[in-house]
Amino acid sequence: MSKIEWIRCSVWGNKTRLKIREDTELKNFPLFCPECKQETLINIQQLNMSVIKEPDAKTQSR
Repeated sequence: MSKIEWIRCSVWGNKTRLKIREDTELKNFPLFCPECKQETLINIQQLNMSVIKEPDAKTQSR
C-alpha cells in the first residue's frame, strides 16, 4: 500500500485541500492555500515538495 500525505502550505504549514501519494509527481503546480489565500508554484517528487521562486512583477512607472 502506498503512503498518502496532505500537501501543506509553504508559507504557514497548514494543510491544503489536496492529498498526494508517494508515486505522485507535480511540476509547476499552482498550489492555493485556503487559509492564507496565497498561491505558490511547487514541484513534488516522491513526497518532497520544492517551491519555485518567481520574480515579482514590477509596475511600470511613467
